[in-house]
Amino acid sequence: MSDTSSGGQTGRDEAQRQAHTMADDARDAGNEAYRTVRDEAGRQADHAQGRVASEAGNVADALRKAAEASRDGSPQERTFGQVADAMADVSEAIERKDLGELMDDASDFARRNPVAFLGGAALLGFAASRFAKASSHRSPKTDYVGDGSGSGMGGSGSSYEGSRHGAAPLPPRDPVPAAAPNPPGSTGGPTRELP
Repeated sequence: MSDTSSGGQTGRDEAQRQAHTMADDARDAGNEAYRTVRDEAGRQADHAQGRVASEAGNVADALRKAAEASRDGSPQERTFGQVADAMADVSEAIERKDLGELMDDASDFARRNPVAFLGGAALLGFAASRFAKASSHRSPKTDYVGDGSGSGMGGSGSSYEGSRHGAAPLPPRDPVPAAAPNPPGSTGGPTRELP
């Protein structure tokens, strides 16, 4: 009977060792997966950070060009120049700092200046939505109803037959007949019969 209990204890010990080994292997695999995901996320964040810094630099360059094209000493020149300098500083800060430092700086700014932070966030959201809307692909046939003058106000002579809101296409309009030529000897202005 002692052989049976001794064999049972050995089997139990072996099962516990295998369970610990499997737990260690699972923990190692989980840690490796975490490191892989963290490293890839870091690479993606660095790439995105570089793109944002580059775009901020491009905006700064465009603002500098706008300042140079403005009249010397004008308020537009000064404003464009100041905003261009600020954007260049932002671009350099984004390139120089890692994502954690940028988040800390944004958090500190938000605590010190909550109104400015919320206003900037709203402005950034507005700009991002305008950019996304401008970047979306739309067919010119269904973009808007225009009057052919480029005003987009609608009316006769429309070169666009669709509607921005998905309404049915407009029927083609009959052209307005040309006016009769002026009689000989007239001044060329409009003529009107008197009663």
